[in-house]
Parts: sequence; structure tokens; C-alpha cells
Amino acid sequence: MEKFTDKQIYDYLSQLDGWEYVDGAIETTFEFKDFKEAFSVMTRIAFECEAQGHHPDWSNVYKTVNIRLSTHEANGVTEKDFVLARSIEDIIESD
Repeated sequence: MEKFTDKQIYDYLSQLDGWEYVDGAIETTFEFKDFKEAFSVMTRIAFECEAQGHHPDWSNVYKTVNIRLSTHEANGVTEKDFVLARSIEDIIESD
């Protein structure tokens, strides 16, 4: 998997709402109605991550979920991160 250039990353980010490029990864934060809803969405995302074989650095505090994606094998952001980010967006939008 080839590491993207900054230009490629910013081009891809223009297709995602609310994601930013920070310190070598793309990241976003979602806020939900309550902890139960946040955890439910995290569970659905976890199954998708497992299916793609790509796992985020993420955290959850009450109703807020922070997600950070990079491809460790490439030491940066790759197509794999944007595929997962789009899948995460689809899960969030279907909620």
C-alpha cells in the first residue's frame, strides 16, 4: 500500500465532511445522543473494520467518539484509510 502525498490526502479529504489531516493521519469526531447510541455505532464500525482488516485509533467518552486513521505499514495515510472513512460515514448516515 502506497503512502499518499499531502496533495492526494487533501484532494480525498475534500470528499469527506468533517475529517481533517492531523499529524500523519485523518481524523474526525462524532457526537451522539447518549453513550448507548455512541457505543452502538462503534460496534457497527468495529465489525466493518474487522471486515476490511483495518483498525482505527479511536476513543469514546460518554457520547463522543474520536476516530483517527492511518496505515501503519505505510507509515502514513493511504487509500485504505479513505475506504474505511467512507464506510464509517455510511454507517453514521444510516443511523
